[in-house]
Amino acid sequence: MLLRMPPRIKVLEAVASVADGRVSRQGEVYRVVSSAGEVRVYTVKINDSKVESDDNGTVYRGYVGYPIIAALMVEGRLQYDARIGESLKGIPWKKLNDQYKNYATVEGIAKQKAAAFGVTSEEIDKYVDLVLGELRALKLEKS
Repeated sequence: MLLRMPPRIKVLEAVASVADGRVSRQGEVYRVVSSAGEVRVYTVKINDSKVESDDNGTVYRGYVGYPIIAALMVEGRLQYDARIGESLKGIPWKKLNDQYKNYATVEGIAKQKAAAFGVTSEEIDKYVDLVLGELRALKLEKS
């Protein structure tokens, strides 16, 4: 089954998780710690175009979840922008998503935080478009 493209905010969650140092590789498996901390740890497996992850987006909604995107950034298969990642470090994504239940609102909050680091909304939009284009070209399937 081909996985669908994720909501745009998932690219930002992924780049922030890499910047936060929440993505590690253990053999053939990636471990991605949630922004809520060790409360939730996702397991990601990547085998060429076949991927597996236990995050809600991948399991229940059929799109490429942010843990997969983050692992692909660490692998170098998706572009990682350290400047954008640093500007988004420390954002409590889970808490904000639960609180606002609106990805556009949370993306706005993230863009405000990034602006304080000199990263413009336009730079973020351009980066998200780039990563989604790269992701689309990978044609990832759920294993």
